[in-house]
Amino acid sequence: MNISMNELKAALRRCFEATGYFVGNYEDAANMILWLEKHGLNGLGELQRALPYIDQDREKPLGSVVYEDSTSAIIDSHGRSALNCIAASVDLAHAKALESGIATVTVHNCHNRMFILKALTDCGRRGISVAAYWQNGSQKVTEHTAAIKAGQRYPSYSEATTSLETSEVDAQALTIICSSRVDLTSSLQESRGNSEARYISAEQVAKNKDLTVEHGVEIDDELWAEINRLGAGVLVENSEASRQGAGGR
Repeated sequence: MNISMNELKAALRRCFEATGYFVGNYEDAANMILWLEKHGLNGLGELQRALPYIDQDREKPLGSVVYEDSTSAIIDSHGRSALNCIAASVDLAHAKALESGIATVTVHNCHNRMFILKALTDCGRRGISVAAYWQNGSQKVTEHTAAIKAGQRYPSYSEATTSLETSEVDAQALTIICSSRVDLTSSLQESRGNSEARYISAEQVAKNKDLTVEHGVEIDDELWAEINRLGAGVLVENSEASRQGAGGR
């Protein structure tokens, strides 16, 4: 089915609010998904893989800083989705780069890392260049990287299939490099260890947005139903609160 971006955003906000995301977090989560989808990077597909586990985030500890100095930090996200925690990690890298010129933040135990692209874009538009790198490993290991130059509006994105064994991969880690002095770029090349390398330029990302805005979003009926089923919890709570309020007057 085809729906508007506004309709999808409202449904996503209700969904994440109902599953325990804090005020502000559920807005960020909705925007991360919409950003990928609007720019031709399969935000709804990423959501479909994440959705069965989203409500488990409320049971997990908040992200914690394991190590920190003036130019680097290591963060443990405790198995949370990037939808719930990654924006804060990019903000930390941004703040350190402003102070020191360049900074590296490594995030461990974080799922759904593709959603970082919206946070990277926000960082670049604030005048700081940033790049991110991560690996996914199940039956085959893939590499992913994205980068945006300072002051630009859109990032580039690259992915490749590797010859690595799953046991060699920290499949829940993410590295963020941020600089106020150097424009960072990244790409994955065809090589002996990499195959099926794909590169999407910042210009192509911008073109993808124009096409999506014009034609709306195609969404699987079952996924749309599940988003609304989860979000119905917010509508029920609001309805009950309204009735209690009316009875108290």
